[in-house]
Amino acid sequence: MKGYAAAAPPLAKRRWKGFALAVFTLVLSSMLFPLFFLGGLHHRFPSTAGYLNDDHSAPDSSVRSFDESDSGRENPDVRKILNNTDGHVHKEGVIESISSPLSKETPFHSGGVSHSQTGGKEPLPFSSTKMSKSNKKMVKNGDDTEELCQIKFGSYCLWSMEHKEKMKDLMVKKLKDQLFVARGYFPIIAKLKSQEKLSQEIKQHIQDHERMLAAALVDSDLPLDAEKKFHRMKEALTRGKALHMDCSYVEKKLRQILDLTEDEALFHMRQSAFLYHLGVQTMPKSHHCLSMRLTVESFKSPSVDVESSHTEKLDNPSLHHYVIFSKNILASSVAINSTVMSAKGSGNMVFHLLTDRQNYFSMKFWFSRNSYKNAVIHVQNIEDYALANSYGSNLQPHLSMSEEFRIFIQHDKQVPAVQSRTEYISVFGHAHFLLPDIFKNLRRLIVLNDDVVVQKDLSPLWDLDLRGKVISAMEFCRVRMGQLKSYFVGKEYDKETCLWMSGLNIVDLDKWREHNVSRAYQQSLHQYMKLQERDQTTWRIAALPTSLLAFQGLVYPLNNSWVLSGLGTNYGVHTYDIKKAAVLHYNGNMKPWLELGIPRYKGYWQYFLARGNQFMDECNKTFGLKQSRLSELHYPSTVHSKDSPIEDHREDVADAFNRPVRYPIQSYNTLLQASALAYVEGYT
Repeated sequence: MKGYAAAAPPLAKRRWKGFALAVFTLVLSSMLFPLFFLGGLHHRFPSTAGYLNDDHSAPDSSVRSFDESDSGRENPDVRKILNNTDGHVHKEGVIESISSPLSKETPFHSGGVSHSQTGGKEPLPFSSTKMSKSNKKMVKNGDDTEELCQIKFGSYCLWSMEHKEKMKDLMVKKLKDQLFVARGYFPIIAKLKSQEKLSQEIKQHIQDHERMLAAALVDSDLPLDAEKKFHRMKEALTRGKALHMDCSYVEKKLRQILDLTEDEALFHMRQSAFLYHLGVQTMPKSHHCLSMRLTVESFKSPSVDVESSHTEKLDNPSLHHYVIFSKNILASSVAINSTVMSAKGSGNMVFHLLTDRQNYFSMKFWFSRNSYKNAVIHVQNIEDYALANSYGSNLQPHLSMSEEFRIFIQHDKQVPAVQSRTEYISVFGHAHFLLPDIFKNLRRLIVLNDDVVVQKDLSPLWDLDLRGKVISAMEFCRVRMGQLKSYFVGKEYDKETCLWMSGLNIVDLDKWREHNVSRAYQQSLHQYMKLQERDQTTWRIAALPTSLLAFQGLVYPLNNSWVLSGLGTNYGVHTYDIKKAAVLHYNGNMKPWLELGIPRYKGYWQYFLARGNQFMDECNKTFGLKQSRLSELHYPSTVHSKDSPIEDHREDVADAFNRPVRYPIQSYNTLLQASALAYVEGYT
């Protein structure tokens, strides 16, 4: 009994001690977790595979990438990119860990091109023949880092070259590097009896550097004579390097600083690229606010079914029917408004807006409260329709409304990567293959992407003779089907056939049904999916090869003057080319509604944006522009009632936007949006 009584208290203490330890651990974890997250160490960051996110709910722009070595499988995602941010990482290891492009770009190779090579960005066709300074550097620079940049980080490379800022701590960094080198040489020189004077001089310089750097973070914190001291140290070190001595210790120290500097540079580049792609792949807070407000109001307000008064127009084949797949209210509104404003007449225009269930009520409410001259807007829920076989659970059309791909082309495996190039294209998503089923009574449609701005009347396209073809599209002959051959294994195709672009497409539904394009699509999809993992990522990747095969030989080339593409990736498009184009296509990651969009092209999109809307004002919908700048532009009310006077201030708006404006390098309030620009590798 004694022994038992004596043993009881320690047990109680141990129980309390364990409980206290658990509480302490919990508190410590709660403090450290945010630091790990901000440092990019948390391995569950949103996936870099753009397909897993909504395409247009967040603005349409994630770039998909494809690898031959991975043929159709999703590349390592962002969490793999961030796994090695700890400790020392050599350049090769870091580059390999980010081989899955951060830009929402998943791999797509054709022809056996290795991950380690990349190409410079060249101007897209129909854009401008003149490249921006950053694009020229990307092409001409033979440095390995530059060569690898686009394949590893996608459009971040183009954006970062345009937004370089002068370093505020350049001299501080030089002094730190010089101090590190001096500490490497000093112990060796100090052992040389004949160099006592030089040894004391270097020691004094080291002490001076240490005092300067103790309280200096940027160059402005340094004393006025900092540059003189830098040059004095440089002279002393030059004399020291001329001495005959054992340099093994110095070599070790210099290798150490090289590794540290290299690791630091790669770490910051990865973090910057990650934040950039988060910025272009996430729905901005103001967009989300607007969508939520409209949804709530649609249930609070009395039902106003404007479409019921135009029922007879919805399936009237004699009218001009336009189709837009979108989850983005403002993007689709601009696409519709620009088409109506540029048309000679709007009485025969019917717009069919196909969206998902989540955005259906907000879009229906928006378009019931805003009129676009005499055009009819018909909002439909695409989830009311289904594909015959989606190859997996929950793989429905609304998950693939339109797809964008980043294509890496290498001319030969043996040539340097600097001779390669990167292209950006957009194609039909799986949802487009529902068109004949949704519009059974219609014969012809014009399909628009929601990231376009129409500047000229499109009515001539309704009389265009397609010469028996199913669709009309812009050809993209910088990439041909033969360069993507690994995706067409076992299929017959013409290697010289050009790829084609979505954005502006005429669709002949009669010919579609006659050629049974939907069945050809299903067969291609079935053959592709049976060789792949049946998940959402692979399914969305399949949009590229299946679309190309389904419409092989059935595409009528549209004249180049109709569409100017690349306004979401190419900084070098001429203003002259923009003004003469009928349709501007902002394909790429840098959409005009994002803060990270290319500033010079935003005005052409902003011009057609509704102004003075109560919900937009409440959600602070300024799209990265200061309020004073908006008032300076004098926008007309382009979304209006039938009797509203319309003025054309387009040139003034564009000129105002062409003035230089500073945009922040990091944008933390616009994080995570997607459509799917795919990275496709091939060779000629």
